[in-house]
Amino acid sequence: MDAIRSIQDRIQFPDLNGSTKKSEETEGFGGILKQAISQVAGQQQQAEASMNSFLRGESEEVHQVALDAQRAELSLEMFLQMRNKVVQAYQEVMRMQL
Repeated sequence: MDAIRSIQDRIQFPDLNGSTKKSEETEGFGGILKQAISQVAGQQQQAEASMNSFLRGESEEVHQVALDAQRAELSLEMFLQMRNKVVQAYQEVMRMQL
């Protein structure tokens, strides 16, 4: 959910005067995409580290391992769905007649 809020904060919204408000930290679409990829990769690494810790016997919290794995899976699924929507939008724009 934080990834979605982060992306929403970076989107340009027109104000009543017609100008657009842009966050100073916005790096464009490429920057947002890189950040989303790094967040998904971080979730995957967290899940792997949690699982390895459990398998080595350092942690007895099975529920935490399951939660980390589920978070990583859901973040990857969300990212893939976002990618699919972007590709669909691109294809629709390409089909438009001038």
